[in-house]
Amino acid sequence: MLLSIALILIFGMLTGWICQKMKLPNLIGLLITGAVLGPYMLNILDDSILGISADLRKIALIIILTRAGLGLDISGLKKLGRPALLMCFLPASFELAGVILLAPLCMGMTVLEAAIMGSVLAAVSPAVVVPRMVKLMEEGYGTKEGIPQLILAGASVDDVYVIVLFSTFISMMQGNGASVISFINIPVSILLGIGIGLLIGILLASFFKRFHIRDTAKVLIILSISFLLVVIEDALPGPITFSALIAIMCIGIGLQEKREIVAKRLSLKYGKLWVAAEVFLFVLVGAAVDLGYLGNVGLRALVLIIGALGFRMIGVLLCLLKTGLNWKERLFCVFAYMPKATVQAAIGGIPLSLGFSCGSTVLSVAVLAIVLTAPLGAFAIDFSYSRLLKK
Repeated sequence: MLLSIALILIFGMLTGWICQKMKLPNLIGLLITGAVLGPYMLNILDDSILGISADLRKIALIIILTRAGLGLDISGLKKLGRPALLMCFLPASFELAGVILLAPLCMGMTVLEAAIMGSVLAAVSPAVVVPRMVKLMEEGYGTKEGIPQLILAGASVDDVYVIVLFSTFISMMQGNGASVISFINIPVSILLGIGIGLLIGILLASFFKRFHIRDTAKVLIILSISFLLVVIEDALPGPITFSALIAIMCIGIGLQEKREIVAKRLSLKYGKLWVAAEVFLFVLVGAAVDLGYLGNVGLRALVLIIGALGFRMIGVLLCLLKTGLNWKERLFCVFAYMPKATVQAAIGGIPLSLGFSCGSTVLSVAVLAIVLTAPLGAFAIDFSYSRLLKK
């Protein structure tokens, strides 16, 4: 495992640096590194690290979501109101509808199979979007209009919404039917996640005020609580759950509201942790991508993905009606809601593992969506933000 960790860090940072020198997002180099080192090409990564890659990716997501919460400007988000709420589910719903319309025509799938594929594709990638929105907030681009805050909040809730829909469609495919409670769980899990996270953040702010401990120890405490939240969410047996990832981001928000100075210092600490976490996250996502699958679906899958993205873009633009944002700012929001990676890598193989006839096709299209939209979306954000947003 030590050799695998060394290879991931050395080659990941090297290819990321090369891409930056070529004016490309370092994400592209990290994904390429993972694909080359992974089991589908050179196969030199240890099985033990691949076996825990899902946990390592989740740890990286926890780090960047906490950092996002610590730096999120709530006042800018409050100004937007209705669009912030719509961005949480409307673009994903439009993309899902687009796949349900197009997949039977392009891929010969049934409506339910298309719904499963749509719920895999419809999630935006927080791993790609969140660090870039944090960077925008730090540099002051679009913050007065609340654009990074809007995209941050929407991308985080969007995933919860899509994953609950995915679980419901999988249950229907297995013959269990659609449960009303599973749909009720969508808003309940979001609201419970917000409430639990804010409460923990406020309690931690009070604790840190009363007991003076080093910032490094504070980071370890917050990380430990975040890990526990994820474990508790996975262990809950009932149909009603809470979103641990939303709760984790809201811990940072609650802490920032009560202890802003401490939140700024901890945000810097989390920024240093992200340097290593980013490398592991995207290299391991790249390692999960089987490029051999792409030949199975070819041009039809490409048409499907582009068509679904078109539906998603319409959804984003509808969310931004009557917001006062100019056309450049709206165009940036469209770009920022393109990337897909983490959720697709995490759930794209589930239909195949369950033995569904559509499983191989769903995984193939998910892989192509990652390869196409993750680097393209990251490049669009990195290239356009200084041109489209006000500083």
